[in-house]
Amino acid sequence: MWTHLEKQRGGIGMRGPGEKEIETDRRVIRDKISRLENKLEEIDRQSRTQRKSRGSEIRVVLVGYTNVGKSSLMNRLSKADVLAENKLFATLDSTVRKVVLQDPNDPYSPPVITLMSDTVGFIRKLPHQLVESFKSTLDEINEADLLLHVVDISHPGFEEQMEVVDDTLAEIGAAETPKILVFNKIDAYDPSATSDDIFEDETLYSIDDFKKSWMAKREEPVMFISVLNNENIDELRKLIIEQVKPLIAARKY
Repeated sequence: MWTHLEKQRGGIGMRGPGEKEIETDRRVIRDKISRLENKLEEIDRQSRTQRKSRGSEIRVVLVGYTNVGKSSLMNRLSKADVLAENKLFATLDSTVRKVVLQDPNDPYSPPVITLMSDTVGFIRKLPHQLVESFKSTLDEINEADLLLHVVDISHPGFEEQMEVVDDTLAEIGAAETPKILVFNKIDAYDPSATSDDIFEDETLYSIDDFKKSWMAKREEPVMFISVLNNENIDELRKLIIEQVKPLIAARKY
């Protein structure tokens, strides 16, 4: 089947009449890789310029395992139309929206303006530090003032997914960035599918039981929401405002 690789080829731009077709294919592939690398460098330069132009505005970045509902949450908070699909890597590049947050319990309070970014979902065994196509997304995370770590609590292995995200944040130097842990999809939570992985006994635990478990002992604030049913979204807005207000005050001085 591969007899075509033995053909001789020559002409302008070729190495000579002795060049085999497989050598030509390799050269074409190397040229294409070089062009793609140059294009990635150009995209990275444009991303850096865009980030610099945002000035001193507060940056809130959504992070999390792939397919946990980050884009849907951003749509809910920003009233934007960010692509949200039930598949791996629906978001490959970071999307930034200016979001005005208003305390639902205090409509007369001054609104808080933030720049909110949606990022590519993490995944196990994906070497982010080696994949140049993710570089602009990871730079967004490094420059964040606040991270929203979104977790799909309905997934049986959500603890393992949280560990993947935490490890990745540590690898890129963002482990100390203030964050809110957001457990999404409480509407789809099934105790029989999840509790055995978290608790040692066979009792079925509710969302309220989860709130009293190890989750309550974490340093960062924790919120349980359902983007689909718009449940606890106002409470999340209020929590974000509480977290960014000190940052805004410190930046003014």
